Amino acid sequence: QVQLVESGGGLVHTGGSLRLSCAASGRTSSNYGIERYAMGWFRQAPGKEREFVASITWSAHLTDYSDSVKGRFTISRDNNKNTIYLQMNSLKPEDTAVYYCAARHPINHQWDYWGQGTQVTVSS
Repeated sequence: QVQLVESGGGLVHTGGSLRLSCAASGRTSSNYGIERYAMGWFRQAPGKEREFVASITWSAHLTDYSDSVKGRFTISRDNNKNTIYLQMNSLKPEDTAVYYCAARHPINHQWDYWGQGTQVTVSS
């Protein structure tokens, strides 16, 4: 069973930075190891639906960002450590949310696995 464990959340002032990490472990239920899964970050603010933040392919050749974080956030991955990162700069109060790490199946592109989330709070 795959486990995704996020860390690095916290409280920061407007304009500050945080770096989130997500460590993946365990065996998938598919024919692919977790290192072949694309990985992503989502977030959910109070009273709002969960929204996509960023994703990265297993090779790290392709990344994607929501318009709201483009130019401020950077997603990366270290396949030797089965860990992905989200460097968040120039944080704004509207970035306050619980941030979730997720793994996407390499064939059907479903987000099969999710972490428990880490809280990010940006004070004004």
